[in-house]
Amino acid sequence: MKKHFIIAFCVAILCCMSSIAQVRDPNFKKELLVGAKAGVSIPNVLFSPAIEQNAWVGYTAGVALRYTEEKLFGLVVEANITQRGWDEMFKSDPYQYRRTLTYVEIPFMTHIYFGSDKVHGFVNLGPQLGILIGEEKQANFDTHNLPPFSNPNTIPDSYELPVKNILDYGITGGLGVELRMNRSIVVLEGRYYFGLGDIFGNSKADVFYGSSANHGFLVSVSYMFSVWK
Repeated sequence: MKKHFIIAFCVAILCCMSSIAQVRDPNFKKELLVGAKAGVSIPNVLFSPAIEQNAWVGYTAGVALRYTEEKLFGLVVEANITQRGWDEMFKSDPYQYRRTLTYVEIPFMTHIYFGSDKVHGFVNLGPQLGILIGEEKQANFDTHNLPPFSNPNTIPDSYELPVKNILDYGITGGLGVELRMNRSIVVLEGRYYFGLGDIFGNSKADVFYGSSANHGFLVSVSYMFSVWK
């Protein structure tokens, strides 16, 4: 499945680049924008064997740089601190468990935009790298001396399982709208991240031998201003 996503991503980028090359405007003024962003993350982890999860909300915040070289086309690089992880669902038991993983994430994205001089819609798409900088476990039971669970599919070894891979990588993409005000802009964006790396070991002898990849949505607001145009 992951290979299919990589192939689809590469094809999408090539198609975008091909279409953009046909609309170059020799009179277009290049632009460099810098700014800050903040928002919420709605993360989950794709586990195999599966863990049922609740929706929960973390945070994301960072800085962004956008370089627009051609009409309808630009490049975006960001450095964000984002909370990921999972909140386990206990349907019949009064238990709670959440593992919060905090990453520094650096997406490199193609920026395709359209619209009027004042309002732009856009699509961002590209690869993302992340480095784990912290983690926190929250539980209302002793994870070293586990209580009885009514769900036979509970995975007891997951609660204190150490992270094996601090480097995370995947594909991110989103849609948004921005309001331009002279040399500054306000940006609202929704984005999805599809992780291609695993948090834990994935050999046949490991607990999550199939998958333990980060996924999830981000919703953010950014304020950016033009350094030059």
